[in-house]
Amino acid sequence: MNYQERYLSAKEAYKAVGVDTDVAIEQLKKIAISMHCWQGDDVTGFDHEGPLTGGIQATGDYPGKARTPKELMADIDKVLSLVPGKHKINLHANYAIFEEGEFVDRNKLEPKHFAKWVEFAKERGLGLDFNPTYFSHDMVKGGLTLSSPDEEVRQFWIEHGKACIRIAEYFATELNQPCVMNIWIPDGYKDIPADRLGPRARFKDSLDQILSIPYDKEKVYVCLESKVFGIGVESYTVGSAEFCMGYSAHKGIMPLMDNGHYHPTEVVSDKIPAMLLFNDKIALHVTRPVRWDSDHVVIFDDETREIAKEIVRNDALDRVFIALDFFDASINRVAAWTIGMRNMQKALLYALLSPNAKLKALQDESNFTEVLMLQEEMKVYPFGDVWNYFCEINEVPAKEDWYKEVKAYEEEVLALRQ
Repeated sequence: MNYQERYLSAKEAYKAVGVDTDVAIEQLKKIAISMHCWQGDDVTGFDHEGPLTGGIQATGDYPGKARTPKELMADIDKVLSLVPGKHKINLHANYAIFEEGEFVDRNKLEPKHFAKWVEFAKERGLGLDFNPTYFSHDMVKGGLTLSSPDEEVRQFWIEHGKACIRIAEYFATELNQPCVMNIWIPDGYKDIPADRLGPRARFKDSLDQILSIPYDKEKVYVCLESKVFGIGVESYTVGSAEFCMGYSAHKGIMPLMDNGHYHPTEVVSDKIPAMLLFNDKIALHVTRPVRWDSDHVVIFDDETREIAKEIVRNDALDRVFIALDFFDASINRVAAWTIGMRNMQKALLYALLSPNAKLKALQDESNFTEVLMLQEEMKVYPFGDVWNYFCEINEVPAKEDWYKEVKAYEEEVLALRQ
């Protein structure tokens, strides 16, 4: 199919409403999305055996799950061959890679335990982001980590946080680009707590201790992620939105918003412009909540498009760090990754192809009729032709052709893992 010919026709259509598709494509090329490693193995990691704990659940048993670092890296490579552009890989601390016969617990992790990930990233021109892993561990006592009244538990996790900052700085130094290091804890209570202040005071003190170590703030962007509730902690979450936003502002670190971590009627897209007024930079975990924080694969839905619009129309592409966060074990995991990554890019392209300046001017003139009309008409503009051309010039499959490669990979690689 001649995608260039269709693109040139689409280019003229967008030009009529003041949108330069060439500029949009060039901007999209520069946007690095942080692809979460944990979709490939259902958040299992390499530092423990047994089930996930801490409100983390990956449902399904589709064959072909990555079982080793080599398999996980191979799957990531496959996904990146199907996604246009250069991106980042988002690691959790439980993906440390130990030499044979070696093991250290999470409070003793060092940069050397992630050297193979740095080598992987360097060879492919990728960046790395990082997350301490405050779940699926014996030292999560009573569902608590950094807010625990047990000082031994709390100090273990404080040391883990400090270790992760050092590892994040190692990533940034080796790869010559900033590393976003995100802190999220599962702490909370199933039923109505007798004390709401105490756990948050301990959490605050724990964070203060973690952030007390020296690190280069131009290299490591520490951020704090909130959550409204979790499985097993339905009545009270220590790291609530109010706590995390307040603490981030107080300490000068980045707030991170996960669009699955709010009440069903709340949308992160509406929060982005408000947060940009008070923060130099913010971070996002883009997911798809279905009734709760179920981390479904990101699709090209209303909220994903609105999130992208708010980033683009507020000229914040260099101020918002975009990462994905989902883990679906019910479908082909490589396909899930690819669908999510391509859909986030589609949403960004869709936003870049919107006549944002014109729409803003119409709103400021109180011309709401024309705003609504133009917004609706833009929905049927030839966006797909621009997307397919973008894939073609980046030498990845356009349309649904990428799925043929995933099916072949499943037959030749994933099926052999049984």
